[in-house]
Amino acid sequence: MKILALEFSSPQRSVAVVCGGADAAPRCLGEAIETGGHITNPLGLVEDALRQAQLDRTQIECLAVGLGPGSYNGMRLAIALAQGWQLARPVTLLGISSVECLAAQAQAEGIVGRVEIVIDAQRGEFYLAGYELSADTRREIEPLRLAAAAEVQARQQAGGLIVGPEVTKWFPGSRVLFPRAATLGQLARGRTDFVAGETLQPIYLRETSFVKAPPPRKLPA
Repeated sequence: MKILALEFSSPQRSVAVVCGGADAAPRCLGEAIETGGHITNPLGLVEDALRQAQLDRTQIECLAVGLGPGSYNGMRLAIALAQGWQLARPVTLLGISSVECLAAQAQAEGIVGRVEIVIDAQRGEFYLAGYELSADTRREIEPLRLAAAAEVQARQQAGGLIVGPEVTKWFPGSRVLFPRAATLGQLARGRTDFVAGETLQPIYLRETSFVKAPPPRKLPA
């Protein structure tokens, strides 16, 4: 299966083309990465990854999207791109947690033992999840939730390894890791829990509330 993976949930955005099914060794055929404050050309990243893989859009069979948590605008952009692709082409879609991607990224970089995945949630809070990693296994031992900075600091002082995007800004001695599209694509291979584009939603633990704008005033003639 030829998978196009989109990971836009962090300040490092990436697109990758990964090939391989459940019984085949995965191969990353191409990956394009952009780092900075805002994504500037998502379609350019897609074209760059496809060009490296020597494939065109019609050969992609599945799109895997990193659902965050993280940059809400980035996640929505990746979802919109995948939704539009599915409308135009007969592809399958997968939504995958960017936290799971970070845990797999840590494992791929040789990190073993208990790790705390930490992502900035704004408002003085952080997304926090715990994983136990070995060379061959990856197990979630604490589900994703919101936590205060003091709790994350306490985990670190107790000997926990903090990993995640830009974590050294708040927690010196932690390790910076970004979720990568190449890793996301490898997680997608062999999975069959495909979804329709309209059901893809970012992972966002806070309740959203919207206030309806008042109707426009009618000025007297």
